[in-house]
Amino acid sequence: MVGIVVVSHSRDIASGIVALAGQMAGPEVCLSAAGGAPDGSLGTDADRIRAAIAEADRGDGVVVLGDLGSAFLTARAVLGGNGNGHIRLVDAPIVEGAVAAAVTASAGLPVADVAQAAEGTRGAAKL
Repeated sequence: MVGIVVVSHSRDIASGIVALAGQMAGPEVCLSAAGGAPDGSLGTDADRIRAAIAEADRGDGVVVLGDLGSAFLTARAVLGGNGNGHIRLVDAPIVEGAVAAAVTASAGLPVADVAQAAEGTRGAAKL
């Protein structure tokens, strides 16, 4: 099953999004949070992102979502670009994208479909 990584500048935000998406998708989906700097302050950390990807990777791929520009820059540095076929860095709203990705992953769909589900939440109207 495809894993999901949520990268945020805030440990609490990353953990909260993982909890929400996990409740929506069920316990089968491996969601991992990479939030905050090592000292607990706001920021992103390459080692945390690397560890979260390793934790979420069960062999079927990983979708990585971020909250702000530097989260994507750090994730890109870890991945050596935008990822590859196995690990996908996606441009999606972090909450909606994580939920859509997790629910799609729970259906056992491949990483391309999970990434597309997350990206499909861009521009979704809320009213």
